Amino acid sequence: MFERIADLAIRRSRLVLVVAAVAVALMGVAGAGAFGKLLGGGYDDPASQSTRAAEVIEEKFGGETNLVLLVSAAEGRIDAPAAERSGRKLVAGLKKERHLENVVGYWDTNSPSLRSKDGREAMVLVHVQGKDVERDENAKEIIDGYTGSYEGDLTVKAGGGAAVTSEMGKQSEADLVLAEAIAVPLTLLLLLVVFGSLVAALLPLAIGFIAILGTFAELYVLGSVTDVSIFAINLTTALGLGLGIDYALLMVSRFREQLAAGASVDDAVRRTVHTAGRTIAFSAATVAAALAALLVFPQYFLRSFGYAGVGVVAIAAISTLFVMPALLAVLGPRVNSGRMPWAKPGRAANRAPLWGRLARTVMRRPALTALPVLAVLLAAASPLLGITFGTPDERVLPEGAESRQVAAALRENFTGSDDAAVHVVIDGPVAKARLGSYATALSELDGVVRVEASTGTYADGRSAAGEGAGAAGGAAQTALGRPDAQRLNVVSTLPPKSEEAQSLVKEIRALDPPPGSHPQVGGVDAVLVDSKDSIGSRLPLAVALVALTTFLLLFLFTGSVVQPLRALALNLISLGATLGVMTWIFQDGHLSGLLGFTAQPMEVSMTVLMFCIAFGLSMDYEVFVTSRIKELHDAGADNETAVTDGLGHTGRIVSAAACLLAVSFFAFGTAQLSFMQLFGLGSGLAILIDAVAVRGVLVPAAMRVLGRGAWYAPAFLRSFHSRYGLSEAAPTPPTAAPGPAVAHEGPPRTFRRTGVDEAPDVVESPQ
Repeated sequence: MFERIADLAIRRSRLVLVVAAVAVALMGVAGAGAFGKLLGGGYDDPASQSTRAAEVIEEKFGGETNLVLLVSAAEGRIDAPAAERSGRKLVAGLKKERHLENVVGYWDTNSPSLRSKDGREAMVLVHVQGKDVERDENAKEIIDGYTGSYEGDLTVKAGGGAAVTSEMGKQSEADLVLAEAIAVPLTLLLLLVVFGSLVAALLPLAIGFIAILGTFAELYVLGSVTDVSIFAINLTTALGLGLGIDYALLMVSRFREQLAAGASVDDAVRRTVHTAGRTIAFSAATVAAALAALLVFPQYFLRSFGYAGVGVVAIAAISTLFVMPALLAVLGPRVNSGRMPWAKPGRAANRAPLWGRLARTVMRRPALTALPVLAVLLAAASPLLGITFGTPDERVLPEGAESRQVAAALRENFTGSDDAAVHVVIDGPVAKARLGSYATALSELDGVVRVEASTGTYADGRSAAGEGAGAAGGAAQTALGRPDAQRLNVVSTLPPKSEEAQSLVKEIRALDPPPGSHPQVGGVDAVLVDSKDSIGSRLPLAVALVALTTFLLLFLFTGSVVQPLRALALNLISLGATLGVMTWIFQDGHLSGLLGFTAQPMEVSMTVLMFCIAFGLSMDYEVFVTSRIKELHDAGADNETAVTDGLGHTGRIVSAAACLLAVSFFAFGTAQLSFMQLFGLGSGLAILIDAVAVRGVLVPAAMRVLGRGAWYAPAFLRSFHSRYGLSEAAPTPPTAAPGPAVAHEGPPRTFRRTGVDEAPDVVESPQ
């Protein structure tokens, strides 16, 4: 396969580039429409009880409240004549909006629950109609039209789920622009440092650009037929830029080495495709396999990252395998044009003696060098013992965000927020007496302020109709009951999404319902409970798929059953350390002042996403390093020499690639959305931990401990690998003119041709 790719690049290089240019133009046209197809939200399970409850409320009761307008009097109390007059006009105007239903204002009901404790503020509860993009557009229209100063007597602010989603979408776009404004210049600067040549530095950026545009086009197509989250764009840009650079970096470095070794341009392209191309193909397969595990989850927020991740990996790999060789064939020695002043002519592009010396030290003293590193990583993972999980709410926004200010005011100034109520829906007829008994039992649960039903309002185990009927009181109360369905609002003083609020949901679900009925429990706290249960139930399957596919791919790559197990064990250690540090920061609140976020439970979907991304990228570098070690091992080098020289050859590539990829993710540390900060900082940290601590220390130590057993496989699997293993012999390297002797450390060495490497490898002489 790689021979045919190389021949295509050499013989039809200009045709390949023309086809690629046309494809990029088409992808750009399609990708430009991606933003209009993508959605906010997507954190709930479509098959969950809370989702079914929301569907029944939408169908039979006009929908749940998803927009809350907080109305403040410009002067005095909200009941003052001028404020009341403007308030009634505001509610009347909202009721005329064709996209709104269930508009309930304080001035309609005089409900104490809709007026603040100090009497200066009031709520208007609204349901915005529409699905996904349509609902978001309708909410934006209402927010833009009604917020701010109203009639000179009132100030209106927007909160609730629709407002939070709208602000998160806007903030995500702003965060993306800022992150890319930071990442792209820094990446170009680092590429110039690594390559020392302007032309060589621009080639990886070109691959990253193609990967991003191609994935935007993919998201446009998918967004036209299914739900896709807007946050998939963030992963696309970070991963597309990073992986495109990773793969192109490896290929350009190999090509420049070939030229430096005296190979012709055609031979350099052919051998680069055979060596670096095979590594890239395996690397892309492992990363894609890890990200594909996200597709097992029902939440489209997570599935969207699977769509984007698999797409961006595949496009980055394909463009590197086909477009990059054609570019190199056309450029030839001009790949070194635009040499930087600090670049040293003739310097090997990826030989790093420091990494070789580090590997040699670790191999000779594995316990002394590896145990301290292992202890630090395990200590970093220790905060995982106290990890808790949540879903995104207004607290992920900056403190100055309007919807967050509204949420804070509702918690502090109102007695129980109807916006955060638990909704109980019975899809069928219920006798009034039995419904009243059920509502009475609900009102006796700990933390419940009142229960609103079509039969009245209940508090502390008794009817409270005469003491204020809540938001659903009066005429609005009749909207809670239909001949074929009943709805109850359970309002509590418990902080939304707290452990106590989640426990209340479980208690409500455990309560005996009216005979013959099957209540569905929904609301924000129920969504969180269902999301955690849904993700938790599918997480073992996702982890098993990642582990199994990784094991199979690494076995096909190495022919060993021990190497995949070693890789999986070390990756889990580095991932545990990363997640532990992120828990220490984002859940426990350390560095919150510096980073400007509010500490809260770890976002469950983002934690799963970070696990899959970090695992996939760690396998990326696993393949980079193992490929060279295996080449030396297959050529007859002993274990220590294979590891030492393998890391010597790949160390600079891995460290440079890790720094470049980490920059793409760390740029999201500047985001104003806290879960995007978590995503960016966590992924970047995982990359650096893996590249330095794992590849530099733990891999050599493990290889030293395992010895020859590192390459073990049962006889039947060795036979299977020899027949079906994905390997391909490279063409015989050209004979290069002898160069000057190179001094090196250690005992005398001899040169042995590997048959696949681009330059003679140095191996230890027999002692």
